[in-house]
Amino acid sequence: MKYMLLIHQGTTPTPLDPDAWATLTPDEQQEIYAAYQEINATPGVTPGNGLQPPDTATTVRVQDGATLTTDGPFVDVKEALNGYFIYEADDLDAAIALAAKVPAARLGGAVEVRPIMEW
Repeated sequence: MKYMLLIHQGTTPTPLDPDAWATLTPDEQQEIYAAYQEINATPGVTPGNGLQPPDTATTVRVQDGATLTTDGPFVDVKEALNGYFIYEADDLDAAIALAAKVPAARLGGAVEVRPIMEW
């Protein structure tokens, strides 16, 4: 079964926020980089991409045949989606175990594990 692991950063410092990232020691920063390297090297993992901040989003709807766009995310979220990866695992327990290794899961964020529909 394939799972998408959606990374919600929450209050986790990232290199995209230099002030927050600077609150971590160099050892803590290296630990985060090493954790992601380990995750990406896990058999069955297809690395995804990081996402720009929510305020860069554009929400698209079609209403009565007209395309409508709204700047920013449609929903106000406390834990914005920051990135994702795909994991082909034997079962949900394996996907949960891998999600627990994502630094955001222990540093103020969360990881949503969702099965991918296969047609």
